[in-house]
Amino acid sequence: MLRLIAGRLAVAIPTLLVVITLAFFMMRAAPGGPFDGERRLSPEIERNVAAKYGLDRPLHEQYASYLGQVARGDLGPSLKYRDKSVLQILKENYGVSLTLGLAALVVGIVGGLGLGVLGALRHNQVEDRLAMTLAVAGVCLPTFVTAPLLVLVFASQLGWLPSGGWNGGALRNLVLPVLVLALPQMAVISRLSRAGLIEVLRAGFVRTARAKGLPGRTVVLRHALRVALLPVVSYLGPAAAGLITGSLVVEKIFNLPGLGKFFVISAMQRDYTVVMGMVIVYAALVLALNLVADLIQGILDPRARTA
Repeated sequence: MLRLIAGRLAVAIPTLLVVITLAFFMMRAAPGGPFDGERRLSPEIERNVAAKYGLDRPLHEQYASYLGQVARGDLGPSLKYRDKSVLQILKENYGVSLTLGLAALVVGIVGGLGLGVLGALRHNQVEDRLAMTLAVAGVCLPTFVTAPLLVLVFASQLGWLPSGGWNGGALRNLVLPVLVLALPQMAVISRLSRAGLIEVLRAGFVRTARAKGLPGRTVVLRHALRVALLPVVSYLGPAAAGLITGSLVVEKIFNLPGLGKFFVISAMQRDYTVVMGMVIVYAALVLALNLVADLIQGILDPRARTA
């Protein structure tokens, strides 16, 4: 297991460096700048502001300086929000996205595995077709379609739930955005778990377990499902990172102050340091969660430990 961790870290660090490099030069290549507002600054003030943030230096020097800051755990100051660092901005806004993402992940895993197991055990029967119809609908319908539909039905028509707002993370305000985020994950997980379980149930070790007289529930839960979960675990790494760092569409529709909404605003304002900070956080989360997924795979399947 230690060899697996060392190998993944040896790949993760250069990968993160590549992501930082690409994001840095792509941001600088975009037209406009952080101080190109409606009110035009005088040339002297522009020079002073650029000198303050080091934007007047050659690009390679800015890049080397930024890498040094990141290595020290400093993501720099915001170029648009005065007296705030990027870390402060992330700390102030990550709670909403983290709450929504974790809740949606739990709902997606539980619901997806439930539908997948049901479809595999009732293969080609009515239950299987119904479960896979729901899964296909979840994959095909994007969040910008399901979110307004759910708001229209449960908020506008029935009045059961609020149409938006955070309200301190109240449960009633979480139901609709969490459901919208969870539906696509539930659909993908159900299809992956169904396909994996159908294949595993035909394997020799499952037939042997049944021949020994083990109950069907024990065969499925303790033997077959453990192997069938491997593709699901591989999928959950990047999926979890995407959920935790926020969804622009969901946060915009439900008026939630999360990282996804903040990322787009910062990109439009050319707030280089904030955008870079969010890109680094997202890339680090993807790499870390993929490592966790690899470790879980090693526990479920010992053969994966040497991969």
